[in-house]
Amino acid sequence: MNSVFFLVLRRMRAPIIVLIVFYAIAVLGLTIVPGINADGTPAPAMSFFHAFYFISFTATTIGFGEIPRAFSDAQRLWATACIYMTVIAWSYSILTLLALLQDKAFQHTLVASRFARHVVRMHAPFFLVCGCGETGSLICRALDILGYDFVILDKDAQRVEELDLEDFKTNDPTLTADAGSAANLLMAGLCHPQCKGVLAVTNDDECNLAIAINTRLLNPDIPVLARARSRGVTASMASFGTHHIVNAYERFAEYLALAVASPERFRLIEILTGLPGTTLPQVHLPPHGRWIICGYGLFGQSIARYLALPGITLTVIDPEGEGPASGHTVRGIGTEVSVLEAAGIMEAHGIVAGSPNDINNLSIAMMAKKLNPDIFVVARQNQGANDVLFDTFRADFSMVHTRIVAQECISIITTPLLSRFLAAIRQTDESESHELAARLEAICKGQVPEVWSVQLDLRNAAAAHKALLNNWPLSAGQLLSDGARREANLPAIILMVERGSEIFLLPDAEFMLKAEDAVLLAGQHFVRSALNMTLRNANVLHYILTGEDRGGGQLWQLLFPRRR
Repeated sequence: MNSVFFLVLRRMRAPIIVLIVFYAIAVLGLTIVPGINADGTPAPAMSFFHAFYFISFTATTIGFGEIPRAFSDAQRLWATACIYMTVIAWSYSILTLLALLQDKAFQHTLVASRFARHVVRMHAPFFLVCGCGETGSLICRALDILGYDFVILDKDAQRVEELDLEDFKTNDPTLTADAGSAANLLMAGLCHPQCKGVLAVTNDDECNLAIAINTRLLNPDIPVLARARSRGVTASMASFGTHHIVNAYERFAEYLALAVASPERFRLIEILTGLPGTTLPQVHLPPHGRWIICGYGLFGQSIARYLALPGITLTVIDPEGEGPASGHTVRGIGTEVSVLEAAGIMEAHGIVAGSPNDINNLSIAMMAKKLNPDIFVVARQNQGANDVLFDTFRADFSMVHTRIVAQECISIITTPLLSRFLAAIRQTDESESHELAARLEAICKGQVPEVWSVQLDLRNAAAAHKALLNNWPLSAGQLLSDGARREANLPAIILMVERGSEIFLLPDAEFMLKAEDAVLLAGQHFVRSALNMTLRNANVLHYILTGEDRGGGQLWQLLFPRRR
């Protein structure tokens, strides 16, 4: 606000000075020019008060006439000159003000001032999202669905304007600004007491590194998630203690290798880390055997490193002829039949179309399918705008790096327990992963479930916390009972219970909960609010534990009239 006020003063300084000088000259002239009495005899000039009074109502065009007495011709001549003089001064001032209002810098200052006031007044926990490209937009939509507030910084004005048109449930502030600047991060609430984390997901690795460093230095108590593509930037972020570094290339290569080695476990991870409410991902069964990688950039190098598994041989097609020291390399792009044949397309079991050009990747995939219809095709999609083309082609496995980064960021910031569960589930066998994936598919009716955690403490589960402290037994099965009909179960699964340093994977219905336990759940979206009712409302919890309805007022009776 102060910057806007002083900017206006600075730009309007000259017009205001001109106005003051012109009015001073007008008042001074009236105190010098002699007047005339009613009988035609000379009268003294006006006093300063009367001169100021006359000029004041003339300036406002009220027009009270010649006050305090009729003017002399000399006074009328001076008054006429003053009117034209002040009109010129006002015209100058108004034109200067209009130019100021159209000035881009002034408009940005106004927007920034309004944005800063909005952020200061935020009273609910929020996340600071830096970058609202395809990845940032996906993250913001998911946060909005999950009911989290967020603040957005992006230097692309068009993207910010497009976000303003999004139908978000929450009214979240956005600003066009360089997110790598410490001043902009502070204005966006980096040190705000309600800021719960920072997501650096711009398309610029150096900017993401600057955001991570600023966050670690200015507010080291909050987590920062940063996106990185190059290994050098990843190492720099790690040296500054960045909490989570998301490299989409590395993550997809890891997933592809996991899908080859343990397809059921990969399927389970896909379901648990997907964006809630979207369609469940298809089952991927990439084969062992001979693989061809087209493109040996950062993505191709990651794929080659993770696919170095027993039973897999690699051939790399690269325009520069680069490839792993231990593998076979063919120079080319991969869109040419001769190059694919030289790489052994007829004998290959899988191919990765991994160049940075979407059209080339589609061309490679289509040519590979034409030459070898049984080959497993992995296609890299670089631009979300090409969704229609890739959906039409239907590759066996598609890599969209923006979605990978968004999914990982959402899962980390909304459910910190999930990463611990996924680490633990990697130690289990394929049959257990298959069984759990089937249970999740059954309860969520074809959509990706919502995964969330709840702490059984006074703040998040007041009724359950009090009951547990008073030695009321509460089992995992009772926790998932329907608050309207206790014989029915809510469509959700308890994935894990964390008790201090101990974790309990997939507890059964008889598992007894304790105060301060952290519970990780997956289920349909409405279960979350229903479960909150059980945990926080003593009447609902009492009904679930005992079957006795203690009532809860007219609204309670209206909602649950059938209890006995």
